[in-house]
Amino acid sequence: MGLLVMVVGLVLFLGAHVFTTRRATRARAVAAMGEGTYKIAYSLVALAGLALICWGFSQYRVDGWIQVWTPPKALKHLNIALMLPAVILVVAAYIRGNIYARLKHPMLAGVKLWAFGHLLANGDLGGIILFGSILAWAVYDRISLKRRTDPGSPPIPVGGIGNDVIAVVVGIIAYLALAFAFHPVVLGIPVMGG
Repeated sequence: MGLLVMVVGLVLFLGAHVFTTRRATRARAVAAMGEGTYKIAYSLVALAGLALICWGFSQYRVDGWIQVWTPPKALKHLNIALMLPAVILVVAAYIRGNIYARLKHPMLAGVKLWAFGHLLANGDLGGIILFGSILAWAVYDRISLKRRTDPGSPPIPVGGIGNDVIAVVVGIIAYLALAFAFHPVVLGIPVMGG
């Protein structure tokens, strides 16, 4: 049951994100609903999807676990190593400097690294569906960005090397918090030494 709930959540969450890439359809929805109503509806669908993903995956871990293959320990270590640049890249999407200017879409690069690393380290069906779906969406979204002609979201000023240093420091702090607090305490999955 948990796996099905997670899949419904993925459909809602990723579906909302894919909808935004359909720029003409999105524009028609915004024109019909109004910008504010559209943003509220989008947020509610995405949050409902995220809640279902979290709840469904936690239920699946408790009573529906299906092991497909057992990843070697080296892949788990590789995942831990990939998470540091993944988190830094996500931070660099908001604290924009040379990293942002070079990559153009560091958030998607970070999400792809995160999903790919977790896909390598998790050999269960739920993990494969979860991380594989998010990786597929991130690849799709990056391709769709190359084809877009509209500016998308409002621009965030781009700084220089100072912003990169801040992004790296904040990224390291966030990485440590995820590894030592969020993963073991919230998810119940130890990362370091577990």
